[in-house]
Amino acid sequence: MSLGDGAPGGGDTEYGGVGQTRTRLPGGRSGDVYGGARRGRSSSRSLVTVVGVVVLLIAAIAFANRGDGGSTSADGNETKAGSAPTAASGARPVRSRTGGIPSGFAHDQQGAESAAANYAVALGSADMFNKTGRDAILRAVIAPSKVTDFQGRLDKAYTAAFNKTIGLNEDGSAPQGYTFVSRTTPIGTKLTAFSTEKATVDVWCSGLLGLAGQNSTNPVTSSWFTLTLQLEWNGGDWKILTDSQKDGPVPVPGDERASTANDMAKAVEEYGGFTYAR
Repeated sequence: MSLGDGAPGGGDTEYGGVGQTRTRLPGGRSGDVYGGARRGRSSSRSLVTVVGVVVLLIAAIAFANRGDGGSTSADGNETKAGSAPTAASGARPVRSRTGGIPSGFAHDQQGAESAAANYAVALGSADMFNKTGRDAILRAVIAPSKVTDFQGRLDKAYTAAFNKTIGLNEDGSAPQGYTFVSRTTPIGTKLTAFSTEKATVDVWCSGLLGLAGQNSTNPVTSSWFTLTLQLEWNGGDWKILTDSQKDGPVPVPGDERASTANDMAKAVEEYGGFTYAR
């Protein structure tokens, strides 16, 4: 569902949602953490065998990277990778920022996907919950002709009443003693349409939303969703024309113990974000 289609607290109406998902890690065994008794001293023959296997593995990886990473045509232009659509291209990420948001993306397919991933992060941030921060984000990522429209729709969604329902103050700030968490992490991107002037990109994301703090009635929960952004090439950069969002794909929930409120708040303060490049 596109941003602004109703209040953003229902789990699928703002960037990130509020669905609850946990991740299972393999259970440990008693005794040796590596699953068995300590081995004795290796013989020279075993050492040679291991070294030989490692060399062959490195050679195989290098060959695979040459074969699947895209070929180069006679005019020097790289073709799109086929068998590994999410493999890193090796191109450098952008170096410039507008209002703290990465900008200056390449005028090609990779640039469009990188822009979509970075814009998903900005649109899922805690700054979206206050008017000043939200307007600054929109001016940085939305096509100029659409900024006013987005502002009007989002002002109707991110209201003072809505902020109160998720435990925030009316202005979108966190109450004293609590840390507000709203983060979106792109898992991958998929280009579904492209021309020199427009591109459509799906961004598969994981999101966190909630209040970290003792006695919080809105603890931090996770969600999975796919954000679809239609971009246009405008003023030397990719900008958003339209957006929509749907749930999933969602992995199987796990059963590990949730972190404490203090641990979650500390993690949000200590761990920064990334600039995403295709």
